[in-house]
Formats: sequence, structure tokens, C-alpha cells
Amino acid sequence: MDALGRLFDIGLCAPPAATNGAVTGKRIHLRNCGGVTFVLVAGVATGGDDLQVDLQQHTVSSGGTPADCDVITDYWIKSATTMDNSETWTHYTQAAASEIAVAASETTDVEQNILVFEVEASSLSDGYEWVSVNVPDLGTGDKTLSVLAFPRDLNVQRAPHNLPALLT
Repeated sequence: MDALGRLFDIGLCAPPAATNGAVTGKRIHLRNCGGVTFVLVAGVATGGDDLQVDLQQHTVSSGGTPADCDVITDYWIKSATTMDNSETWTHYTQAAASEIAVAASETTDVEQNILVFEVEASSLSDGYEWVSVNVPDLGTGDKTLSVLAFPRDLNVQRAPHNLPALLT
């Protein structure tokens, strides 16, 4: 069996879009996995668009009231003017929060970036089973980005075509 369906699944939180406005992420259900790894991929901006994300938790798959999911303490970034896979990961830590606001000194605005952070399913508040990642309006530039979710440690391993939808 391949890794897809055995070790992880893949979901789209935010399709490639310009951040000249807020990006609202799609919800991912964590009931059938141990956690999720979020991967944000971003292009170069014209300046002023340092990376930011906001992790939300939800009690229902649609509607309802989202709440901050204050569990992000570690994240990783690769950056370069033009990424060519020679980059290495830089590890960042912060007090537990639902937001990541990368410091402007990191020049993520004028570089291509990959930002990664993880959320354990067990860290959600009681009654919450879904998570989403939103990206606020980043500022004056026009940074294109997308967010993928990799639910991992699947409770039920299946062939990819038999995996349940990530919203249900």
C-alpha cells in the first residue's frame, strides 16, 4: 500500500490565490487521524507581505462559530528569492497561539516561502473536530499563496479512492 491512504491524506485549505485580501481556509475534519500538518507555499510579493496565518477550530463542518485554536508553538520555514531545493529549514518557536506572524526581519515578503506547522487532533477543545487556516490581508503587495493540509496518523488505512472526504 502506498503512503497516501496509509500514512497520510491530502486536503486543500486554500487554493492558490493572491493575498490582496483575506483568504478563508476550508475546514479539515480531524476525527479520523492523529493530527494534521499544514503546508503554506507562497511566492514573492512586491513588498510588505510578510507571512501570517490564523488557525481556527470548529464544532461543525459548515456554519457555526469558529474559535481560535491556541496550540501553535513551533513552525518551520524555508525561504529564498528563487527556491531551488538547496534551502534548509529554519525552526521558530512562540508562546501557544492561533496565529503565526512571521517577523518582517525574516524577509518573507520578498522571497518564496514554505511554512509548515502541525496540530494534534487531541489538542482541540472539547466538542471541536474541524480545523481551518485563514490568511489575513497581508498588506500592500500581491503575494500568491496556497495552503495544503496533510492529515496524518490515519486511524483507518485505506486505498486512496476509499478515504473519506476530509470535510465529513
